[in-house]
Amino acid sequence: MKKCWLLFVLLTLLLTACGGNDNVVNVYNWGEYIDTEVLRQFEDETGIPSETAAKLSSSFGGGMARLREVCGAISGSFLAFAAIYGISDPKDNVGKAAQYKDLQELAAKFRNENGSIVCRELLGLTQKTSEPTPEKRTDEYYRKRPCGELVATAAQILDEYIQSRKAND
Repeated sequence: MKKCWLLFVLLTLLLTACGGNDNVVNVYNWGEYIDTEVLRQFEDETGIPSETAAKLSSSFGGGMARLREVCGAISGSFLAFAAIYGISDPKDNVGKAAQYKDLQELAAKFRNENGSIVCRELLGLTQKTSEPTPEKRTDEYYRKRPCGELVATAAQILDEYIQSRKAND
């Protein structure tokens, strides 16, 4: 189950940028790295086909479509959180407030570990928006990006939250 939730976060992130650490999976090509049984568990657990998760999160890269705003790792973890614990009634202000509180706490943990939740700040960029065309994905590209580590951090933070919530329920 734990492996499935971490996978869910990774699937929803589907960033096209990952760090150069050899221990980090390049999520941009996840179909070659993820066992089909884990994909089946993901779909069984969430009811969301992995292809749908990929589509829902396809604009998260580059801080939302290379706008260099909120990091795709955070956006993906929020999407994963909502798939698990989200509210469906927009008038449920109590539920919404509780969800926002939990998400703000998760974002604060990510910020404390990484210094920011903003893509351009995490990458040390000064320009707010990048060209819409993604850079070519090469080994060099992945070596200069911390995104894989950021994905792992976001996944770990969300997994710890999920495990804590299960223990308290």
